[in-house]
Amino acid sequence: MSTQEPVGVVLVSHSAQVAEAVAELARGLAGGGAAVPVAAAGGTEGGGLGTSAELITAAAASVDRGAGVAVLVDLGSAVLTVKALLAEGDELPGATRLVDAPFVEGAVAAVVTSAAGADLDAVEAAAQEAYTYRKV
Repeated sequence: MSTQEPVGVVLVSHSAQVAEAVAELARGLAGGGAAVPVAAAGGTEGGGLGTSAELITAAAASVDRGAGVAVLVDLGSAVLTVKALLAEGDELPGATRLVDAPFVEGAVAAVVTSAAGADLDAVEAAAQEAYTYRKV
């Protein structure tokens, strides 16, 4: 299924550098990915390791084009932070989903699938499918 606007992707990591690097990799492998809004929400406001509800909220708002937002996370407390924001109900765009997927492979799959014009369901499915990728 194709949407008029692209699905946004937010990458939440405990490290700003990791989130930015994965975003850059995903954009690059999606052919530049300029058409796909991707935002990194890494670390804390002060630049330390951790997660920030404020950075996640701002990132989700920045990539929301009306077609939904897929949020991928790296570690446990990032999951808890995003779940808490979703439970609030008004902190994140309405069609925001926490996607259960491997961080790097899932991010690449999500951005490439969004770049192809897929809807949120397809973006989520592609990211989740990354769990099945074999490396050897």
